[in-house]
Amino acid sequence: MKKPKPKPNMWFPKNRSLRYPLAMMLGMSLIQSPQSIALPLTKHATVDVTRLDRTVTGKVKDEKGEPLVGVTVTIKGNNAIGASTDHNGDFSMVIPESLISNATLVFSYIGYAAVEAPLGQQTVFDIALTSASNQLEQVVVVGYSAKKVKYLSSSVSTINNEKLRDVTSNELPNLLQGKAPGVVVSSASGDPTSAGRILIRGAGTISAGTSPLIVVDGNIGGNYNPVDVENITVLKDVAATGLYGSRAANGVIIVNTKTGKAGKTEISFANTMGFAQATTGNFRLMNSQQLYDFQSTFYPREASVLQTNTNWWDEAFRTGFVNNHTVSASGGSEKTTFYISANYYKEQGTQIENDKTGYNFRANLQSQLTRRLAAKVLFNGTFNKDNYANSNTLYDAYNNLPFDPAYDADGQPIDGRTYPGWLGRDRESFLHSVPYNYSKAQSLAVTTDVNLDYELTDKITLSSYNRINFGNGLSASFNDKRTKQGGANSGELYNGTSYSSRLLTSNRIRYSEDFGKHGLTLLGVAEAETTYSSSTSAAGKGLPPGRDVMSVATDILTNPTGLNEQVGFRKFLGQADYNYDNKYFLVGSFVNEFSSLFGKNNSTANFYQLGASWILSNEEFLKNNKTITFAKVRASNGTVGNADGISNFASLGLYTISSDASYSGLPGAAPSQKGNPDLTWEKIRSSNVGFDLSFFNRIDLVVDAYVKEASELLYRKPLAATTGYSYVWVNAGSIRNKGVEFSLTTTNIKAKGFNWETNLNMAFNRNKVLELSDGSTVFNSGARQPIAVGHNMDEYNLPIWAGVNPENGDPQWEKVVKDANGNVTKELTSTYNQAQTADSRQFTGKTAAPKFTGGLSNTLTYKNFTLSAFFNFVYGNWVYNESRVYFDNDGLYESYNQMVLAKGWSRWEKPGDVVTHPKPIVGGNKDSNQSSSRYLEDGSYIRLRNVRVGYSLPDNVLGKSGFSRVSVFISGDNLWTGTKFSGPDPEVTLTQVDLSSGLSSLRYPISKKYLIGINFSF
Repeated sequence: MKKPKPKPNMWFPKNRSLRYPLAMMLGMSLIQSPQSIALPLTKHATVDVTRLDRTVTGKVKDEKGEPLVGVTVTIKGNNAIGASTDHNGDFSMVIPESLISNATLVFSYIGYAAVEAPLGQQTVFDIALTSASNQLEQVVVVGYSAKKVKYLSSSVSTINNEKLRDVTSNELPNLLQGKAPGVVVSSASGDPTSAGRILIRGAGTISAGTSPLIVVDGNIGGNYNPVDVENITVLKDVAATGLYGSRAANGVIIVNTKTGKAGKTEISFANTMGFAQATTGNFRLMNSQQLYDFQSTFYPREASVLQTNTNWWDEAFRTGFVNNHTVSASGGSEKTTFYISANYYKEQGTQIENDKTGYNFRANLQSQLTRRLAAKVLFNGTFNKDNYANSNTLYDAYNNLPFDPAYDADGQPIDGRTYPGWLGRDRESFLHSVPYNYSKAQSLAVTTDVNLDYELTDKITLSSYNRINFGNGLSASFNDKRTKQGGANSGELYNGTSYSSRLLTSNRIRYSEDFGKHGLTLLGVAEAETTYSSSTSAAGKGLPPGRDVMSVATDILTNPTGLNEQVGFRKFLGQADYNYDNKYFLVGSFVNEFSSLFGKNNSTANFYQLGASWILSNEEFLKNNKTITFAKVRASNGTVGNADGISNFASLGLYTISSDASYSGLPGAAPSQKGNPDLTWEKIRSSNVGFDLSFFNRIDLVVDAYVKEASELLYRKPLAATTGYSYVWVNAGSIRNKGVEFSLTTTNIKAKGFNWETNLNMAFNRNKVLELSDGSTVFNSGARQPIAVGHNMDEYNLPIWAGVNPENGDPQWEKVVKDANGNVTKELTSTYNQAQTADSRQFTGKTAAPKFTGGLSNTLTYKNFTLSAFFNFVYGNWVYNESRVYFDNDGLYESYNQMVLAKGWSRWEKPGDVVTHPKPIVGGNKDSNQSSSRYLEDGSYIRLRNVRVGYSLPDNVLGKSGFSRVSVFISGDNLWTGTKFSGPDPEVTLTQVDLSSGLSSLRYPISKKYLIGINFSF
């Protein structure tokens, strides 16, 4: 009797690219006997087999000899037969008689190099898997599917939990800095309540957002805590990002949280404690003696001022403490697994009265409900309390005079307004106001996912992924009447509330089948998302001292405000993914998306994506090559869109009801926003070519080159007052980004007990404004960084500083002169108004966008010891150090403290001096501190971001203690920064967000952190 053909199932589909994630995810295997009976299989499973079939058993361990749970065991070339290891690392499977003669077993597990073992005459296998030194074998989530990296046709970067968590922070952007090529993270503040900004492959917009789309556990958006993250996948080119359609223009970051594995329940505790200190870099403020000596050259001071020497910087900053504690439990059976965690994070800012406290709870449950139906329920709740840094404290730390005392004879903070003889310009001591004033907020965010996968047939899977988000926030800012800030209004209170809910459903159908050497996967998705939000705000004045509740306010400060908004997205997409013999890969997709953000005439848009790759190392001419162990070339082209960063009603004509438009005592409405029914998405067309190479299975090189051209840019266009409107949202102009990026990972030494791995990644990016609407050549004319055709969008346009006149110490700028024939010449002038005219302002060729960015890491392990060091670097960007206007002003503000001149700087003293700084004069030297290229500084830096030393107790020490793992570590963050920048820290926002790119102004510096941790499990 002829045996029926084995029937594949969803856990081991024929398409290899789909096989691994599903099997790993559920730690389960289904096999087919020759009689097509499918059963769950563990080492004790029994099946009805013919007399000549062979039962194979064995154990799979890691490099340390620990059993691995959920390892997939398959027969090479036959996807219908398989098993997975149980909690002891054991497996058992039946191999049909027809496959025995040439069978090879394949053992694969996420994060480990696959092992192939010929069957031969064996019935028992003892297999050891080693960690993959490269990422080619890792399974990553891309779009709405999962694949091994080596089978991708797109540009992606993956960072696992271990490499992500070397730096201590509760914000993902800070953890990503320098970890992936083309991913630039920048921060303008060391405040723990302020997260960094992420930019992928350059900014390509004027007024819209530049942040990447965040996808958590397969659904757009969502909440998570970094301690629960298993890995991060960054999607950079359209072949990967395109499925997310209108919101993928700035790249996609996919966050995958941890899941449980079948076997014994493991309970883990992770504890990190330490302290932080503010960095000062090359920056120093003058003490009393230094300031007295400097000012004596142009401003008479009584020597008695030297009796006081207050270090206001030290008064404003402190040693902050960091605590991060997590408890988690994971485990489950072959059918149901769980992961539960709770986290407490507290970081004191180094500026006084500034801190962040976070509480997070996560529960991930997944179960194989029936043979065909699998379910996931994911829950995450986050509660944050933020005490914001006081801007007055930072201002005073930089500018208050050391001649003014901080405390009176009784040790109490002095009120500068009433203290006789206070010399500082603002007559304020933050030490007096800080105990009374505050600005704080608290927020609660809850996310719940219910995800279902149903195997309709052995080739078709239906999925429904559903999420609901809730967010609630309260904010309060209080200025007591006893302080300078609250005195004018006899006390001020600002209250705000916010609420949001977001509903998302994503329904998917997937067809997958192999036809001999051909593999085909078809995907269809219908997705809908609606977000509701509301907020209110109120501000009152005339509050009694210390009474910070609105009910005691005697008058309103501003009229109460509120809003209710609703935004919707809807998407349909289709994708075809084809491969031939695991050598040639083609992928194509089409997306149609609707958004209520845009005008009624253009509320939908279509996008397409194409990708192809060729694995050369699977060809005969490279097979078994001992030098080139893997080689692949890739290419992609397509379109995506940007809908981020504009107001929810940007396309509509709006009116404002206010007292300003009242008539006869009745409220009136006046136009406030001009409508644009044609407003639509920004369109981004992108092309990418790249290659992946591995040499000797120890050197991995990934290189990508791309061109990204954005058109129909979203722009908030100013309108003349005569129109009755201040602005209108339009689509205007185009910008091009192009660049090259690479990642090089090398296993330098791999010997018994010792391993040394190095990773270097770098990215080079250039952008240019190609076109602006209405034939314009420049937007934001007169700004430091106007948007101008033919220029980098972050390029500075300023009066050009020409140094100091050596004869008299006056400042000099360039003056551009045009004669009657249009000939242009440049002259020197000491009159600022001549240098700042429209003709004399010049593009400097200097930009806030860096020429390249990157990171370098080294990890060494010796037996149970681990040592790692990580650097990140930025080169070629220029920073406008605006804060020097205050404390490097050539005598304009003698009532402000001054900075100690940086190395190599000098000040004019006598005729003939060739110096960097003009002669100081009371009231300033001819506007020398006005905006010009004088305050442009090289912002390049290299930073020792983290050093970490760890030790894990060996098993023979743990003995019968009950602990399965105990490890300790010491770690340091931001230990050293190499830079020429004169301020406390060169790191600034590097993109045109709120027109603040490249600006450093009274910077809250980052902190050095010194930490110790202990982690243990049982």
